[in-house]
Amino acid sequence: MKVLTSFFFILFMTGFSVVAQNKKLISRTEVKEKVTAGNKSIRISAEAFKEAQADYRQTNSIFIPNITVAHTGFATTNPLMAFGSKLNQEIVTQADFNPDVLNDPDQIQNFATVIDIEQPLINVDAIYARKAAKNKMDALAFQTQRTKEYIDYELDKAYMQLQLAYKAVSVLEKTLEGAEANLQLAQNSFEQGFIQRADVLLVEVRVTDVQSQLQSANSNLRNASDYLLFLMNEPGDVVLQPSDSLKLDTITESVPMALSEERSDIKAMSLSTEAYKSVLKSDQMSFVPSLNAFGSYQMYDDQVFQFGANGYIFGAELKWEVLKGTSRFGKVQKSKASLSKAQLEYEQYVDKSKLELMKVQRRLDDSQQRVRLTELSMRQSSEALRIRTNRFEEGLEKTTDLLIAETQYAQRQLEYYQTVFEYNSTKAYLKFLTTTN
Repeated sequence: MKVLTSFFFILFMTGFSVVAQNKKLISRTEVKEKVTAGNKSIRISAEAFKEAQADYRQTNSIFIPNITVAHTGFATTNPLMAFGSKLNQEIVTQADFNPDVLNDPDQIQNFATVIDIEQPLINVDAIYARKAAKNKMDALAFQTQRTKEYIDYELDKAYMQLQLAYKAVSVLEKTLEGAEANLQLAQNSFEQGFIQRADVLLVEVRVTDVQSQLQSANSNLRNASDYLLFLMNEPGDVVLQPSDSLKLDTITESVPMALSEERSDIKAMSLSTEAYKSVLKSDQMSFVPSLNAFGSYQMYDDQVFQFGANGYIFGAELKWEVLKGTSRFGKVQKSKASLSKAQLEYEQYVDKSKLELMKVQRRLDDSQQRVRLTELSMRQSSEALRIRTNRFEEGLEKTTDLLIAETQYAQRQLEYYQTVFEYNSTKAYLKFLTTTN
């Protein structure tokens, strides 16, 4: 048993020394700065907003003219094309009206440079489509903000988890020191004939058990550090150590009791619903005629990039697609269903958010009560352990009673710090739920 105990202790100390060598002290402020600058979820959300922004900018086409420039060239003996090309080049002569020439023209070359301009004037469906794109862009702006708020809450929670992990390691290290001291006392008492070998074995098992718990606590510490590094988007070759320890958050803040619909995620869903309304309007307005202006300036010659003759044309087109199969009717029907679905999802999300807020408020009150209870339990078990340790040293206490007291004190400490973490993290979550932009 002694050999086994020594093996676990050496294994633990080896792992711990490796962790200790790579520790990096960091504050909550530093973590927040690094997360804000490097977190991938925030960057992904920002890129999604840029996509929506680009979609919205594309709708500027309903105001800005579309201009194209083309240069074409061909050679032909087609009677109609040949005579038309001569007209465009302004080189028709009296001889060209000879029937033989008209019917069987020589090959002619024609090069044309054409500048076309299309200017939208009235396109009601496109105006509503632009409005829908604007609503989507604004919704994603709020969603990006909410992502930042959530990551901010997540880093607070992760930082507190790291603090809790260090507290657990500290408690178990002290517990291990006490267990080893008790083992030494037990061995001395056994050698003097005051206790039996079975009692010594019980203490050795307790030491081994604490060493195992300490190994698990160090693994949890490393996991908490790795997750914080993940949020910061930094390599996991170090173990972070918080510059401050886990303490009960006693700062009193005024927290709204009711849910605000100005919260970023709720505003995002509201704007998404507005976008569906605009899409429906756009589909309905597709039945309305559209008015567009157009113009074209042409330059012709029988040589490449020469402009011997020119001409222009301009006008306006009032276009009304009276019937386009049944596709537009189906599209309007789909838009109505999508809008109805979005409205129901918005109402459901608000109701669920209100339910979550009330649940967290009650959880915070419960956590506060548990903190008080576990603090009293920790004090009581500490005093009980002190008394039993003194009696054990004097040979007046059973080994099993000492081990029970020692185990209870370690458990009460861990329970206290766990409830402190739950209270602080619940308070941070409540702040996240009530944060408004």
